[in-house]
Amino acid sequence: MHKLLELDLVRVVEDAAIAAARLMGTGDRNAADQAAVEAMRKRLNALSIAGTIVIGEGERDEAPMLYIGERLGRGGKNARAVDIAVDPLEGTNLTATGRNNSITVMAIAEHGGLLHAPDIYMNKLVVRPEAAGTVDIDAPVKKNLQAIARSLHRTISELVVVVLERDRHEELIAQIRSAGARIKLISDGDIMPALAATVHGYNIHALMGIGAAPEGVLAAAALKCLHGYMQARFVVRDEKDKKRLKAAGISKPSRVLTINDLAPGKQILFAASGVTNGDMLTGVQFFPGGARTHSVVMSLAEGTVRFIDAVHSLDKKRLNLIFK
Repeated sequence: MHKLLELDLVRVVEDAAIAAARLMGTGDRNAADQAAVEAMRKRLNALSIAGTIVIGEGERDEAPMLYIGERLGRGGKNARAVDIAVDPLEGTNLTATGRNNSITVMAIAEHGGLLHAPDIYMNKLVVRPEAAGTVDIDAPVKKNLQAIARSLHRTISELVVVVLERDRHEELIAQIRSAGARIKLISDGDIMPALAATVHGYNIHALMGIGAAPEGVLAAAALKCLHGYMQARFVVRDEKDKKRLKAAGISKPSRVLTINDLAPGKQILFAASGVTNGDMLTGVQFFPGGARTHSVVMSLAEGTVRFIDAVHSLDKKRLNLIFK
């Protein structure tokens, strides 16, 4: 998985971002998601890979979403066999309402390189590399914040923690504020905030709380490329969750998971494009006859993180590649 395939993945998320962005602000989240799915599938099927979706949007009977188990790519004798984790449009509500931080995102790895996480909840803790090994997802919130502050040579009052704005996080939010840290509440989409919590320059120092498990795997794939630190645990609410975990082959759902559990691969590639403006990526900008996109692509094997600012000529031929 080298530079040529990196650029191929960027084209996949770029096309999906352009397709979704054309429906930004229309209030139709399903149409935006569908547009991203179709553009992503079309571009993936043009690649010389033998890909299998291990993180997707449901099972076969929910097609035309990119469903778990779907085979993508041209295949053939020399095609590279890969597992694919994908969220064609993370932040469908954000796109529909024109708010910040919606992205198109995917990761690929060698077979077995990405955990097959069912679509249930997952508790997540993401911190800077400097705080690796000093925090514990089972520890009191204040103790973790003290450890993060010491690792970063800051006071707790200088820390900013990202939390999804959900009723389930009322107690977590209260504990963070009681400890003296500040909170950045987000309405949807925790992949890019998890990345922003890992690198310098975005004034985010941790991500805490419960979000979707599939997005946890996608975030872990990127964090592994960034040498980040993450702990996670599945949240089992009912018998349906237990059945989903069993079907995914997960025998110890209560175990604390690390990045290497979530993304054990050694040949991981991660790519994302901004649909609307966000902390790390600028959204799609249209102009007469074209569009401008902003993407990031990471390679674990190459040890690279590339930000790509691209201008696209949206002539009839290119539009036919993106849309039906």
